[in-house]
Amino acid sequence: MLCFFVVKDVIGPTLLVLSQDIEQNVQYLHATDSLEYASLTAMVMKEVVEGTSKKTNSCARAIIWLARSVNFSIHLLEGLVKNSESSLQEMVEEAYKSTLKPFHGWISSAAYKVALRLIPERDIFIQLLMGSCQDPGYFGEDVMVLVSIVQPLLEEINAILVKQRLERLKST
Repeated sequence: MLCFFVVKDVIGPTLLVLSQDIEQNVQYLHATDSLEYASLTAMVMKEVVEGTSKKTNSCARAIIWLARSVNFSIHLLEGLVKNSESSLQEMVEEAYKSTLKPFHGWISSAAYKVALRLIPERDIFIQLLMGSCQDPGYFGEDVMVLVSIVQPLLEEINAILVKQRLERLKST
């Protein structure tokens, strides 16, 4: 998850709304009673039973948007590896359309369009991700390792959401 936040920080002000949303979601989940919520499934199930899973400040909604945000980041990084000739802006647009756009309302979509104008050049972005101590030539390999670790977790989270019929929940 730390690597995800590095990606988020490198993108900087372009995804400020996403950044703030993720941080609030993580803080909200962290503040939750860990004894009562022994697992992600237990957390979601409790809210489904109580009828609070679709409310704005629910843990389920926080989990949904955190998973979608991580999914966006993974799609973006994979796109950068697979499409070496495409610009960062093109890759962000492609990742957004396939992961977040279907669930965004008009306000979120408008914020995205503004943020899209602030995206740095592809090479600058990759250099920032890799840091000064690493060879950018390893970027593709590092991304694939990250994806192999994160993808199974996303699949597990998505299975929980599908089972509880929460996967199509849109922004408010």
